[in-house]
Amino acid sequence: MASIFDRLTTLIRANLNALLDQAEDPEKVLDQIIRDMQNALSEARTQVAEMIARERLLRSDVEENRQLVAEWERKAELALSRGMEDLAREALRRKLDYQKNLELTTAQWQTQHEAVERLKRDLQALQSKYEQAVRQRDALIARYRAARAREQVTRTLRQFSTIDPASELARMEERIRLAEARAAANQEVQQISLQDQFAQLEGDSELEAELEQLRRRVLGTPEAPAQLNAPPSEGQRQG
Repeated sequence: MASIFDRLTTLIRANLNALLDQAEDPEKVLDQIIRDMQNALSEARTQVAEMIARERLLRSDVEENRQLVAEWERKAELALSRGMEDLAREALRRKLDYQKNLELTTAQWQTQHEAVERLKRDLQALQSKYEQAVRQRDALIARYRAARAREQVTRTLRQFSTIDPASELARMEERIRLAEARAAANQEVQQISLQDQFAQLEGDSELEAELEQLRRRVLGTPEAPAQLNAPPSEGQRQG
């Protein structure tokens, strides 16, 4: 039984050293330690149960030898009361044999009983250590995760520390202003194009009027030629 506790202690120490030396994932190492303790605890229970079973067998042998001692003593008394000394002597010889067996089995039972009681205490201590390890495992993992979270926050802050928020905001504002200016310029260009179209129309009308005046002066063209295309009056439609 002692070998189980020694092996468990060595195993836990080895895993903890692996955690420190190899920088393994603490959660995985702690989970492995808990599994190892579970296996050791299960093996310890099995061996303690086996020791208890042997103790009970020895206690049964003690009771059986005690009963046989008492039985052969009664038989010796009965034989002697009937005047059968040889038979009484044989009964006493059997009684002495069982008396020696009783003393031997009693000593063995006492040794086994003490060992069982000691193992029960050790098993209770191991169970307590296992439960404590489970609680510590949860607390250690919570601390490890909190430390990782703090490390992540610190890393993020370190990255942001290399960036000037004011300059970044100013750069974004400049880009937005440029986009707004481009939109306004495009709108202004569209308005200028529309004004040019109307100006061209007005210029064409003025040019046609100048041409008509020149035609009348040079060619003597009658005025109001546009009336040829005018719609007929009401009287003309009725005639």
